[in-house]
Amino acid sequence: MAKNPNPNFEIPAEMRAMAEKGVEQAKVAFDTFVSAAQQAVNSAENQAATARSGAKEMSELAMRYAERNITSSFEFAQKLIHAKDPQDLTALHSEFVKNQIATLTEQAQEFSKTAGKVVKKTASD
Repeated sequence: MAKNPNPNFEIPAEMRAMAEKGVEQAKVAFDTFVSAAQQAVNSAENQAATARSGAKEMSELAMRYAERNITSSFEFAQKLIHAKDPQDLTALHSEFVKNQIATLTEQAQEFSKTAGKVVKKTASD
């Protein structure tokens, strides 16, 4: 067994103080980093939740439009079946096209407005 050549070896107080200070500074830096990372994760989670909510709102709106437009098409088909002559058919078609243009214009405006709100809300979170 080898003997310890420096049995009374001690770290000088100044070096110990410097080492303790360095460790404390590293701990503070690490804690700051962890806190910033947690804030970034929370922010990303909030934005993702807002985006999911917005996507759901947009898809529900699109489904309502689709249902309304399909219902309108079936109603038009029923009216066509009961048309009495070509003039009646032309009038029904003209009315349907006019109503569809108005409806689709309204839907596009509402969809655009809702999309803008969703994007603005997602960006602000």
